Amino acid sequence: MKSSSLQIHHARILTPRGWINNGSLFIKDGEIVGIDRGDGSGVESSGQLAIAEEPWIQLDAGGRMLLPGFIDLHVHGGGGYDVMKGSADELYGMCRFHASRGTTSLLATTLTASHEEIISALEAAAGAVQDSDREPNGAHLLGIHLEGPFLNQTRCGAQNPEDLREPSIEEFESFWSASQGTIKLMAIAPELRSAEEVIVHAVDRGVTVSLAHTDADYKTMKKAVEWGATQVTHLFNGMRPLHHREPGVAGAALMLDELAVELICDGCHVHPDLVKWVFDIKPEGKVIMITDSMCAAGCPNGEYLLGKLPVLMHNGQVHLKLADGSLGSLAGSSLTMIDALSRTVAFTGKEIADIVPALTIHPAIQIGVQDRKGTIELGKDADMVIIDEEFQVYQTYVQGNRVYDATSR
Repeated sequence: MKSSSLQIHHARILTPRGWINNGSLFIKDGEIVGIDRGDGSGVESSGQLAIAEEPWIQLDAGGRMLLPGFIDLHVHGGGGYDVMKGSADELYGMCRFHASRGTTSLLATTLTASHEEIISALEAAAGAVQDSDREPNGAHLLGIHLEGPFLNQTRCGAQNPEDLREPSIEEFESFWSASQGTIKLMAIAPELRSAEEVIVHAVDRGVTVSLAHTDADYKTMKKAVEWGATQVTHLFNGMRPLHHREPGVAGAALMLDELAVELICDGCHVHPDLVKWVFDIKPEGKVIMITDSMCAAGCPNGEYLLGKLPVLMHNGQVHLKLADGSLGSLAGSSLTMIDALSRTVAFTGKEIADIVPALTIHPAIQIGVQDRKGTIELGKDADMVIIDEEFQVYQTYVQGNRVYDATSR
C-alpha cells in the first residue's frame, strides 16, 4: 500500500521521549509530519500541517505497539534468498522476507568468495541500492556490508578458508568501484598484513570498520581503534576469546568504550546470561542487535549453501555440514529481528523500550543514517513496525509504504 497522507491512530508509540499511549502518527510523502500524544495537547507537527484539510487515510492500530523499524546491519539472506547470488531479484526477495519480521532497513552482507564472485554481488547490490524509481515493497536496502575476504583463517568460522586473503587497498578500491560507493560497513581482521593502511583508507572513504574473524591480541585491537575501527562483528563468535592474561578480541570489545559490538541473540551464539552482561557493561549506544541470517531463515530445516559451503539447518540452528554428514560449527543463523527483540527482552529482563534502540537508532548511528532512520520523530522517514504484546508483527511500513500486512496473508 502506498499512501501520501496516512494517519495511524489508537497506537502505543515509542518515541525517544518515551511511550505515547493512545497516540496518533501522521505520515505524508513518506515522512513523519505529525504526532498526537492523545492527551488533548494537540498535534506536534513539522511545518504548516493542516490536519482538517488533508484527506488522511485512517488506520486503527488497535492499541498495539508502534515502534521504529528495525535496522539490520548484518544479513546475508533469508526466505530462501541469498545476497551472494548476485541478483536484484534475490536482494528484493530477501528485503520482502525481513520486512515481514519487522526490518525496515538493512545492509546486504557479502561473504568471503573469489574476487569475481564478490564483484558480481556488489554490482547487483549497488544497482538495487540506487534504484530510486522502485516503489518499496520490502526493507530499504541502505547499502552493503563487506564481510570478507580480509579475515584470519584461524578464526574463519563459516567463511570459506580457500578464498581468504591479505587486505590490499587495490582490491578494496575495486570493491568500492563495483559497489558504486555504497559500502557502508567493512569487516576486517586487524592483525593481517596491510590491515592498518586498508582500515585507514576505508575510514577515509566514509566506511564504518568492524573487527571480525580475528585472532588479534589486545594490543592490536587498541591500535585498530586508533586507526579508525569502531565496531566488532558478532561478539564472542569468530574471535580470540577473553583470557585473564591476554584480553584478546572479546576482552577488547568489552573494555574499549569506542567499540560498538554486534550481538546475535538467538540463544545459541551467545549464552543468554552473557547477553544481559554485555548490555549491563557496554556504554549506551554500543550494543547493536543483528541477525547474521542466511538464506535458510524462515525456511524448513534441511540442507542449504552458505556461499560455496554446505550447511545443515536443524532445529532452527545452522551449522556447517562436515564430510561425514555431521554438524560442524555454527554458520550464520536463521534469526529475525523480531525474534532478536523478543529473546533479548527475555534474556535481559529489561523493558522493550530499553532494548529497541539496539535494533534501531544505535545501528543507524553506526552507519551515519540517524538523521533519517532509527526513531519515530518529526521529519524522519516513516519506517515503522506495529507489533502486539506477543511480539507478532502486524504491519511494517517503509517510507510510508505498507510493505507487510499480517491480515492480508
